[in-house]
Amino acid sequence: MAPGSSIVTVVPESDCGDDGLSEALGGIRLDVDSTSKPWSTSLASVALSSLAGLNDLLECPVCTNSMRPPILQCPNGHTICSSCKHRVDNHCPTCRQELGNIRCLALEKVAEQLQLPCKYQSMGCTEIHPYKNKLKHEELCRFRPYNCPYAGSECLITGDVPFLVSHLINDHKVDLHEGCTFNHRYVKPNPYEVENATWMLTVFKCFGQHFCLHFEAFLLGMAPVYMAFLRFMGEESEAQGFGYSLEVGGGGRKLTWQGTPRSIRDSYRKVRDSFDGLIIHRNMALFFSGGSRQELKLRVTGRIWREQVQ
Repeated sequence: MAPGSSIVTVVPESDCGDDGLSEALGGIRLDVDSTSKPWSTSLASVALSSLAGLNDLLECPVCTNSMRPPILQCPNGHTICSSCKHRVDNHCPTCRQELGNIRCLALEKVAEQLQLPCKYQSMGCTEIHPYKNKLKHEELCRFRPYNCPYAGSECLITGDVPFLVSHLINDHKVDLHEGCTFNHRYVKPNPYEVENATWMLTVFKCFGQHFCLHFEAFLLGMAPVYMAFLRFMGEESEAQGFGYSLEVGGGGRKLTWQGTPRSIRDSYRKVRDSFDGLIIHRNMALFFSGGSRQELKLRVTGRIWREQVQ
């Protein structure tokens, strides 16, 4: 065997039926390093290709998700995940035979033996999980794509933070501000007409991270209110390392909010509905605006800081 590389395949000599196939799969280990010879790299490719083929075999033809036990099959052997059975009116999507409740035990045993990398491996995840736990991990994987945080429309774009920052600037025409302090002015000609509307004022870059400042006008019961809050473009665990404050005032009075930015894993609507931000009722907003109270003029200032590690 060439130094620095090994392909270990343990296959029982007995008939490889349901139990034999599972046992054979359980004995496959791939171990190739950078010093591998061409022939060993070729064998590694074959092994990886086989795993990819098994992954395709376990893909539901209806929802395209990986099937988990119980896996159903029609009389002709075509498989489908149990949760999709009602979606096809109990008929096989491949041959239209009635499905019934026949389980594909061989494929279920294959699934129990497999250990696969996270599907977000290309985005940085290095974890490998048993097949039955893989989907649960991927639902919460910190490397999974983020939804676009733009609140002015139901944007369906997803991606990592650098991609979304570029998307916000180029597609939503959002301003990028570098620095940890901000000063924004919001003007509304007729403050007595408050429709549900959302504005993302800007994206901030500071401490090597990105933050989104939202400002929204909406009805709280029958009372019009204005709300400002900050979201962190990253994980909740990372957001806990930062704090921010918002301040609005006028006429010798001021209102201040201090808190922790929320991760963009939480939608802006979830943050808004939890009232986790600076809330200004219309009468107070008009007081801060001064003048004839016929025009809303709010100046929102604030800053972002890094919390001290205890």
